[in-house]
Amino acid sequence: MLSIKQWLKYGLALLCAGIFALVIWLVIFMIRPLPMASETIGLQIPAGASVRGIADQLVAAGVLTEPYSFLLVVKLSGGGSQLQAGNYALNTPLQVLSLIDILKHGTFDQFKLQLIEGKTFAVFRQKLAQMPGIRHDAAMLSASELMRTLSGQDMHPEGWFFPDTYFLDSQSSELALYKRAYQKMLQHLSAAWQTREAGLPYRSMYEALIMASIVEKETGVEEERPQIAGVFINRLRKGMRLQTDPTVIYGMGARYRGNITKKDLATDTPYNTYTRSGLPPTPIALPGLASIQAALHPAKTQALYFVANGQGRHIFTSSLAAHNQAVRAYQLKKH
Repeated sequence: MLSIKQWLKYGLALLCAGIFALVIWLVIFMIRPLPMASETIGLQIPAGASVRGIADQLVAAGVLTEPYSFLLVVKLSGGGSQLQAGNYALNTPLQVLSLIDILKHGTFDQFKLQLIEGKTFAVFRQKLAQMPGIRHDAAMLSASELMRTLSGQDMHPEGWFFPDTYFLDSQSSELALYKRAYQKMLQHLSAAWQTREAGLPYRSMYEALIMASIVEKETGVEEERPQIAGVFINRLRKGMRLQTDPTVIYGMGARYRGNITKKDLATDTPYNTYTRSGLPPTPIALPGLASIQAALHPAKTQALYFVANGQGRHIFTSSLAAHNQAVRAYQLKKH
């Protein structure tokens, strides 16, 4: 049998081992970037929130995976009473000590920019230029200079910025936000391209982005997007012109006043898919993830035509006769 002295000796050794393991675990937790659920997370901490409440809120927002490690570090740092209410924009990479420091100082000048699917680069640039309180360090760059800065290449900017909600603070750089939105689009597009359906008539990932932008503009109904993409894919394969109004409108630029005429459809521009075959030269809008997926995973359909039914959806047909009948039923009756 072990003596009391031996038990104490083993108990002390276990205690020391436990303390050592705890210290190692805390050090790793403090130096390792937090496993945030997304690149930028907006957080609003109400006045009077407890440390535990803040920890739970951080877990719910996707900043932390569990609250206890954070609570222990806060207690050891003695900063629990210094955490402040406010609106926060937390960006990756972020370590726990940096997070605590941010929460101690309280950041109240927060801004939210919502980049909506289907809007153009020009709208995005205008919204960002008009945002108060941030550093407009890209204001003097032309669109081509901006894209060279972001990508190192001469690229048209349309389509290259991912629609999402972005949080900024008074220290935010306009150029940095462009970079975040561009990299996010590149990541989503590249990942979708790697898993694309075989045999699609695209020569490059960029052509898939162009198609995604057309799909985005043709419908606001998410479940219709693969069908819309399927129609355009079928047309490309058969050598038919896409004949899609949103491309014509984009090519009209400032001439578009909310109405498109037969003359507009007959007036040739690089974006007029009634007068030119194939895809337009660039995207025509900023597509969301659903439209990117639809462009790379189109529905398997025989449809070659579609027409709006007046209720926000479309009627899909596979022959010109059926399409004309649908036009008479759903379009001409409106006039």
